[in-house]
Amino acid sequence: MGIVLPEMTKPIANYVKYVRTGNLVFLSGHGPRNTRGEDITGKLGADLSIEQGYEAAKACGIQLLSTLRDACGGDLRKVKRIVKVLGMVNCIDGFTQQPAVMNGFSDLMVAIFGEAGKHARSAVGMHALPNNIAVEIEMVVELKD
Repeated sequence: MGIVLPEMTKPIANYVKYVRTGNLVFLSGHGPRNTRGEDITGKLGADLSIEQGYEAAKACGIQLLSTLRDACGGDLRKVKRIVKVLGMVNCIDGFTQQPAVMNGFSDLMVAIFGEAGKHARSAVGMHALPNNIAVEIEMVVELKD
C-alpha cells in the first residue's frame, strides 16, 4: 500500500505505549502526525473539514500500527484481529460527524488486515485533546498464538 511506518514514538507522560496480556495488546491513545513528524492539530467543525479529519484519523492509524509492530516483535502478520477501537475527535459543540472522521482509521485497518481489520468502535466528540491534536485513537488487538 506504500505506507511507511515511522519509528514508535515515546510517551509524552508517565505511561507506556502498549500493554500485552496473553494474546491481547492494549494500545494507549495515539495522535495523528504528518509525514514531517508534526502533530496534526485543530478542531473539527472550525479549523478542519471532515475530509481533513478523515486523513488525521488515518494518520493516527499509521502511528498505532508503528506501535503495534513493536508489540508484535516487528511482524504485523501476527495480528489475528483488531478487536475494539475508541476514537476521540477534537470538535466544536454541535459537531456530529465523528463516525465519518473515524472512518479514516477504520478504512485503513480493513484495507490492511481485511476481515481481521473490522472492529467494534466508539467515535466520540471531545471539547479538547492533548496539544490540540485533531484526533486521538486507542485500540485493543488480538494476536495469534
